[in-house]
Amino acid sequence: MRAIPPSESLIEYPSDFPIKVMGPTHIDFAPTIVVVVQKHDQDFHEGKMEVRPSAKGNYTGLTCTVRATSRAQLDALYTELSAHPMVKIVM
Repeated sequence: MRAIPPSESLIEYPSDFPIKVMGPTHIDFAPTIVVVVQKHDQDFHEGKMEVRPSAKGNYTGLTCTVRATSRAQLDALYTELSAHPMVKIVM
C-alpha cells in the first residue's frame, strides 16, 4: 500500500474525527476503549464518546470523537483498536 501524501489527504489536520468501535457488550468495554483512545489523544474523555447498544443488546457501538493531529496518529489508533481483543470492528 502506498503512503498518501499530505496534499492528497481528505482530512485537514488538526480536526475532530469520529471513530466507530464495536464489540460485545461488557461492563468494561467503554472504559477500556477510553483508555486506549487516550493514549493517542490525551484530551479525549467519556464526554466525547457516544454509546449505543445493538437491537438485541449483544453488542455495543461507540463513536469516539478524537482530535486528529496527523495521519500517523490515526493509523496508530486504528491499529491499536483493531488489535484489541474486546473490539470486533473499527471504522
